[in-house]
Amino acid sequence: MKTTDLIIAVNTVWVVVAAILVMFMQAGFAFLEAGLTRMKNAAHIAGKNVLIFGVCSLVYWAVGFGIAFGDGNSLIGTSGFLPSTDAFLSVGAAPFTFFSTIPGAAGYLFEVVFAGVSLAIVWGAMAERAKLWVYFAFGAFFTVLYSVVSHWIWHASGWLFSIGMQDFAGSTVVHYQGALAALAGALLLGPRIGKFGHDGRANPIPGHNMPYAVLGTLILWFGWFGFNPGSTLGVVTGEHIGYFGYVALTTNLAAAAGAMGGIGAAWLVLRKPDVSMMLNGVIAALVAITAASGFVAPWSAVVIGVVAGSIAVVGVLWVERIGIDDPIGAVAVHGMAGVWGTLATGLFAVPSLASNLATGTGGLVYTGSFHQLGVQAVGLAAVGAFTFSASYGCLWTMKALWGIRVEEHVETAGLDVAEHGMWGYPEFYIPVPGGYGTESHNHLLGHPHREEPEPIPEEAPATEAA
Repeated sequence: MKTTDLIIAVNTVWVVVAAILVMFMQAGFAFLEAGLTRMKNAAHIAGKNVLIFGVCSLVYWAVGFGIAFGDGNSLIGTSGFLPSTDAFLSVGAAPFTFFSTIPGAAGYLFEVVFAGVSLAIVWGAMAERAKLWVYFAFGAFFTVLYSVVSHWIWHASGWLFSIGMQDFAGSTVVHYQGALAALAGALLLGPRIGKFGHDGRANPIPGHNMPYAVLGTLILWFGWFGFNPGSTLGVVTGEHIGYFGYVALTTNLAAAAGAMGGIGAAWLVLRKPDVSMMLNGVIAALVAITAASGFVAPWSAVVIGVVAGSIAVVGVLWVERIGIDDPIGAVAVHGMAGVWGTLATGLFAVPSLASNLATGTGGLVYTGSFHQLGVQAVGLAAVGAFTFSASYGCLWTMKALWGIRVEEHVETAGLDVAEHGMWGYPEFYIPVPGGYGTESHNHLLGHPHREEPEPIPEEAPATEAA
């Protein structure tokens, strides 16, 4: 075996393992989103992560992968649709010449899980009130939309890549895009029943299971070690062997700083160290460092994380204050933090690291030049205008023709039973021997259950008189 073959083999193992880590993030989203929403929608909210990943995987194989990474022009890939055996087994050959260090199949697996994460973000702001069929229709549409922007920023011939935009693993491509589509959906759906009073003030609708949300956040943190380090697409990056280890370092530092920033900001703003805000801080920091992880120094990663954690707290409250109902906080955590992370890369990119990655230049702090910051802003503006307008137009059309929000009685009853004919927590709704709602659980309730009436004893048959 030649040395080049051995390197390709090792690269392939690393990329596939990283893809599996990113795919496991769907479990994190399932726990996080189900935990932060109500019990009556738990199965629906969690289950849609399986549904949308299935839709995304098929659409991305059919057209998305070719649009994103197929050979083409600066706007779109024009080859590699419905790829088959030869295309997936080849390395550095048409139609996927972009993947020169791994086979096309490994490239597809790694990139499709990113598309799935972006799509998972979309439904956060639309939770508890969108019809099930919308997941199928908009899921397929958004997968194509996502693929176009992927080509712009990540493909070597993409127009934003060619001007030097830095987005190492997708603060813009994955998270900002997902948040923009989520915002469009939230605006068109309107708030959940009872979220805002007649005076416009928001009423709290707390999630039903905070430990689920904590577990989901930890799974996402874990999966991010595939998300960012895996984006090296190999064990050798530029002049550095094992560069993915450095990317993992900056990723972890930012997440840790985000936890501190989130809980600290919540303590100052809300007067309580709110656990959900701490979780939002962690995820917002991971979102922000996603663009910068390969470009910045460790101290910069800490700054990016702390600021992102604070943005999450203030952003969630601000989105609610202007009348937008976002149950998971997707607009603030993935959108605002994604913007911050993309711009922060233009501030803090180390010139030597930008040179090693052969993407863009050093940031303002090191060079004194606003050039890289300006490139980042151009990318945000272009992606924002394209993604939001296309998402809003698609959802608006579906709303006008068929309606995208469930009926009031369906929303009130919960999407578990109305859409799926089942419950996430059946013991709370149907009689289960020895389950919740029986006398064996009386001690858990604040009031006693209605006792069953004692059976009336049957009268003894009258005996004949002697």
